[in-house]
Amino acid sequence: MTNEEFIALNRQADVHRLALSKTPEGIDIHFCLQQIAGMQAAERKLPSWANREGIIFPPKISMEQCSSEKTALYKQQLVKRLLPADRHNMADLTGGFGIDFSYLAQMFEEADYVERNEQLCEIARHNFGILGLSKAIVHNKTCESFTDEMGNYCLIYLDPSRRDEAGRKRVALNDCSPDMEALQDKLLDHAPIVIVKLSPMLDIPDALRRLPHVCEVHVVSVDGECKEVLLVLCRKEKESVRYFTTNIAARTQTFCTETREAEPAIASLPEQYLYEPNASILKAGIQDALCEAYDVRKLHPFSHLFVSSHFIEDFPGRSFAIEDYCGFSKKDTKRLLTGIDQCNLTIRNFPATVAELRKRLKLREGGSCYLFATTLSDGSHALLRCRQL
Repeated sequence: MTNEEFIALNRQADVHRLALSKTPEGIDIHFCLQQIAGMQAAERKLPSWANREGIIFPPKISMEQCSSEKTALYKQQLVKRLLPADRHNMADLTGGFGIDFSYLAQMFEEADYVERNEQLCEIARHNFGILGLSKAIVHNKTCESFTDEMGNYCLIYLDPSRRDEAGRKRVALNDCSPDMEALQDKLLDHAPIVIVKLSPMLDIPDALRRLPHVCEVHVVSVDGECKEVLLVLCRKEKESVRYFTTNIAARTQTFCTETREAEPAIASLPEQYLYEPNASILKAGIQDALCEAYDVRKLHPFSHLFVSSHFIEDFPGRSFAIEDYCGFSKKDTKRLLTGIDQCNLTIRNFPATVAELRKRLKLREGGSCYLFATTLSDGSHALLRCRQL
């Protein structure tokens, strides 16, 4: 039996159990387990790569750190907008498994992949051949050493490492490697546009203070979960920073604004419809700009829940019809929850946790009822019973 036959036979097997099983003679079990685990992860994260014959998958940590196919396609569309015509060459200075590189490189005449890890370089060189990226050049170098000798590019892309030497995760910009704060001017000397992928936990205002050349901030979510923050640095002088938020889902939602410090309209009482902005908008901190863009009002300056008297179909988030609401007296909550013993409970600007309130109200999780516990504009606490639209 060959390695390839063993992998095909055990493609859906439990990798941990397989590792404890007797290994057939002549099988490189470490390589095979890595490929089986990689294929299984790729089915969820990189579906078009999962069944691509000949693709070699890297160790588990590289699979965890790489972009998903959906977010890589987002970056591809972003670059098409930023560079509609002049796409001669690009460089990815932190290549990794090469997912982002492969989707970006196919749009350029020449593309340099830079990676310090020799094993990842070997995997990338092999996979780029499988993917038909004949113009891709692999450089087994550190980002810093490559930038000392590189020429000029139309685009430079980086995904700085967010782990320390002990393998612990880091999210602050100044904890990433390479040091973008120190490197930004040098990179912009060699390319008019630099795109940096960073953690979804990034402190965006802090990053903007450290990187004054940022002209666009992109916050990308998939199915309601924030996955990454992209900062676009531009050589040309900027007037303001534009914020782009996207939730990639069955119905993809986007919202763009240049106004982060908008003055929100405040509702005196709940109205007919309730809206909860998606994770990308909340992460970007641009939720107050929704008031003017969608004619909605906030229930409280710090509640981040919005209401309207008419239904807004394209609101970028979840939408609900408010069926009823009440204060938190025992009599009021009993009336509101008559016949309800199960609900989806959300807390927004409220002095209790979901677990505490669920226990107090004696409600099981799930069902078709949605309850929002929040604070209204007059400072009173309210419970809103809703139906998702």
